[in-house]
Amino acid sequence: MAVQFNYVAPKGWKPKNSDEDYLITELDIELADGIPDDKFEDAAGSCAAESSTGTWTKVDEGKHSGTKLADKLKAIAYDLDPKTKSFKIAYKKEIFEPGNMAGILAGVAGNIDSMKMLKAFRLLDIRFPKSLVKSFPGPQFGITGVREFMQMDKGPLMCTVPKPKIGRTAKEQAYLAKILFTAANGEFQGIKDDENLTSLYFNKFEDRCKLVHEVQSDIEKKSGKRKLYLCNTTHSDLDIMLERADLIKANGGRWMMMDVVVTGFTAVQTARKHNPGLAIHAHRAMHGLLDRESGAGVHDKGEILDFSMSMVLIAKLMRLLGVDSLHGGAPKTKMENYNEPKLIQEVLQADITPESEMTLGQNWYGMKAVWHTASGGLHPGTIGESITKLGEDIIVQAGGGVLGHPWGIEAGVEAMVQARDIAVSRGDLKKWILDNPDSALAKASSFWGFDPRIVY
Repeated sequence: MAVQFNYVAPKGWKPKNSDEDYLITELDIELADGIPDDKFEDAAGSCAAESSTGTWTKVDEGKHSGTKLADKLKAIAYDLDPKTKSFKIAYKKEIFEPGNMAGILAGVAGNIDSMKMLKAFRLLDIRFPKSLVKSFPGPQFGITGVREFMQMDKGPLMCTVPKPKIGRTAKEQAYLAKILFTAANGEFQGIKDDENLTSLYFNKFEDRCKLVHEVQSDIEKKSGKRKLYLCNTTHSDLDIMLERADLIKANGGRWMMMDVVVTGFTAVQTARKHNPGLAIHAHRAMHGLLDRESGAGVHDKGEILDFSMSMVLIAKLMRLLGVDSLHGGAPKTKMENYNEPKLIQEVLQADITPESEMTLGQNWYGMKAVWHTASGGLHPGTIGESITKLGEDIIVQAGGGVLGHPWGIEAGVEAMVQARDIAVSRGDLKKWILDNPDSALAKASSFWGFDPRIVY
């Protein structure tokens, strides 16, 4: 691609006052077959050009052409590393419309992945300037607000997703909710719809929403303990999704669930702004099509094999758009990449996300923190590691790890609560099991062990 201006910074150049004036991206790329390595700088410049003010040929530079302003507002590629083929791009904030994530992503990533000079790239991260951070709504409740309406000042939230994913009627799911809400002296908080369960002939959304929330209300009145139902509103018709959110609120619910990748960034922001007082639980079905690791090159240890963006970046976007909880994996689980869950947690919850080899960091300027949902093959023998490494501001979600307990569902809940209490008190799980060989936790651990159940 020919570039009209110079889109590559001199060696050593850094954007001045970047937290205020620039949006920064970081990319790793692989040059297309037949493109020699000495063209890496040209490729970096082409990425900056294509994503800001450039085009493939020299164009009219007359009085009304806009080229003077385009040169002033052009993006600049800098920190080029020919060995790893990584670099950053600095964009002046003026070329982005505040509060428009779709417009921002269309600019910085929209056409780069189709450039003929590249056969692969990884959009590692974006760091947003203060004015753009402030232009997005952020979480309505966040960690503190959810703790207030759940009346829990400490400890993780515990939740189960029904398994099999599909098969229960609305009435059967309400019955399961009652078991989960009452087992282990009512110490278990929640039930969550699986992503496949929207509104099906045997389990209509309206029926499920009404029946499960009726159970929730009844148990709360009897026990005085708040419960949560993460009710799946996902639909490709945004009006229907918002109607479902309204129905949750009408039935006394406090949470809505939406699959944020398949519904899209615009749907998330719209749901947040038109939300009827509900916390948004963000499930991430289909995220692997965007963020799946594509070779060791995503860690600067080899070649990148495809086009992708990081889950760390997706988490950052979701915090800006306003979710209150987001699935981010758990240590050693079936969906973990490198140390990704910890990096995601720092993006979701830190006041200032630290910069590292895998992230540009981010100042959140007071934006509320998001619950990290730990999930993916979890069972009682594994949740202690999630709590120890990710802290107590997490939602621990285990489906099969509760419902598959050999003594039954109630024992599965009891084992999870026992494991939680040991982890929160920083006790020794294996010693506790030796001292309590007849416990539900001991049985679960003998059945599943102490490692996550990885799905290959």
